[in-house]
Amino acid sequence: MSKTNFIEIATKRLLLAKLQKTDWEMVSFLRTDENVNKFIQRPTAETKEKALQFIERIHKNIENQDSYYWKITEKGNTTMIGAICLWNFSKDRKAAEVGYDLSPKYQGKGIMSEALQNVITFGFQNLNLDLIEAYTHYQNESSKTLLKRNGFRLVEGKKDADNTTNIVYELKK
Repeated sequence: MSKTNFIEIATKRLLLAKLQKTDWEMVSFLRTDENVNKFIQRPTAETKEKALQFIERIHKNIENQDSYYWKITEKGNTTMIGAICLWNFSKDRKAAEVGYDLSPKYQGKGIMSEALQNVITFGFQNLNLDLIEAYTHYQNESSKTLLKRNGFRLVEGKKDADNTTNIVYELKK
């Protein structure tokens, strides 16, 4: 995937589009908001500079095919409301991890489920993945429910070496 062939994904209600520098405020919000990050351990982006550095890193990762990252917008509106990505690819590029976050204002409306279903399809059909994993905090009931509703199953005994409070779900092609 390069700058010239970024693939947007249109769903019934959403457009999964390329992250832009103008999205820095929502990036900053999503990476610093206490509610959004309650169950996530990751670097913050509390300043414009840090948010823009994050966006630049995302663009480089997309160009290098190290990740596929989409901002989530409602159709007809370019305002970012969340994000979803495929990243952490296996060496053989047959497995990847899905990650996501969504502004609390838009949670509970089926938005992330709609985005996730389409990213799963993209991963299996366009990238020819055999497996998609999701790492979530063992107490994150919303994330666990989302994953189960979309066909993921808990991998008993699998641990996240970087975060011992995470459990791992997987979806096979």
